[in-house]
Amino acid sequence: KEWLSKGHGEYREIPSERDFFQEVKESKNVVCHFYRDTTFRCQILDKHLTVLAKKHVETKFLKLNAEKSPFLCERLRIKVIPTLALVKDGKTHDYIVGFTDLGNTDDFTTETLEWRLGCADIINYR
Repeated sequence: KEWLSKGHGEYREIPSERDFFQEVKESKNVVCHFYRDTTFRCQILDKHLTVLAKKHVETKFLKLNAEKSPFLCERLRIKVIPTLALVKDGKTHDYIVGFTDLGNTDDFTTETLEWRLGCADIINYR
């Protein structure tokens, strides 16, 4: 219940960099997708993250428009879109950059992404 009140259980967009810091502060595990509207692969990732957000309420799933967050992208050294920043206890713990870790293919499965997030210990993967 507490997790749901903090926005867990759904995959949603946050409007600004300032919101990112607030969201990360109030949750132990956060997956943040840095995306761009014009990047097709971001839409592929959106589809998988929507499924995983409902399944893994222990983790908060967010997305942030990289073009509207230059400070954060520079600070987190995000150069490739899409990038998932995996944040644990307020610190960036790991990154999933592009689709390299997901089999280097556009048609990877949700399970593949789930496994990779489990390897980073950002979700409870069994």
